[in-house]
Amino acid sequence: MAYASKTAALGVALLASTAFAGPASAETVLKWAHVYEANEPYNTCAVAASDKLKEATEGRYSIEVYPASSLGKETDINEGLSLGTVDIIYTGQLFAGRAYGPVAIGGAPYMFRDFDHWDKYRTSDLFQELSQGYDEATGNHITSLTYYGERHVTSNKPIEKPEDMAGLKIRVPDAALYQMFPKAVGANPTPIAFAEVYLALQQGTVDAQENPLPTIQAKKFYEVQKDINLTGHITDALLTIVSGSTWGGMDEADRTALEKILDDAAACATEQVIKNEKDLVQWFRDQGVAVNEVDRKPFREATVKLHNGPDASWDQATYDRLQAIE
Repeated sequence: MAYASKTAALGVALLASTAFAGPASAETVLKWAHVYEANEPYNTCAVAASDKLKEATEGRYSIEVYPASSLGKETDINEGLSLGTVDIIYTGQLFAGRAYGPVAIGGAPYMFRDFDHWDKYRTSDLFQELSQGYDEATGNHITSLTYYGERHVTSNKPIEKPEDMAGLKIRVPDAALYQMFPKAVGANPTPIAFAEVYLALQQGTVDAQENPLPTIQAKKFYEVQKDINLTGHITDALLTIVSGSTWGGMDEADRTALEKILDDAAACATEQVIKNEKDLVQWFRDQGVAVNEVDRKPFREATVKLHNGPDASWDQATYDRLQAIE
């Protein structure tokens, strides 16, 4: 009986201990994956979101961020939304477009007249409708659009006109629409995973690549490319997407909190990218890199001809609505 009494007492103590520990152990840590470097605004703004989410949900949720392809390449993390290996991702619009074609329109070359056109698009009814279409097609939820910057071509020779890109072997991300611009100017697009680009440039596997100035700096592509050519061929952005299972498992108040915090992270990174773009032309020149001004008109004219061709994943009506945004 003494043994049974001690056992019962121990059980009560364990139950009390478990009950006391309950709220702490109930915290759900959301995995946020992306392919960008730890020191880039996308990552630092995402890391800052964790404490904000924890506070807003009274400790029910926090975020752990996995930068620099640590949970996989861009294709992998997009698949991870459905597999349950990630909860939140940053991804390019063209990668999301594999699952729902129309949402890729915002990542197509020379689709926007300028930053202001893009800025109005991100708050437009059209973007909301495209996000909803993606949600219905995949079950995953787009919350935000973060400015990624104007994409420019880097090379080991000046590129001043479309003819200068003829036959140029240029790395592009592994999504079909990234090939539209190189095809338009006679270059040879070569898909290579983001984490492998520096080595590919260093070894001469490709002659060129294209990315915004902050990314060219963060990935140190300027160390293995002599020229930055300001083609500005894509006004690019990243989608923030929450997996359907994660989104569906949260109550409405926590979803509202998460959406606001992800929107705030998008605004945080966008502001920093805009500032970095303005400062970096001189910074690159100070490093001895040639930064070449480009007349974009002939590049644009060559590319616009392909906007509604066989590679388009949107219909004419969607295209016309985007172009009508003012």
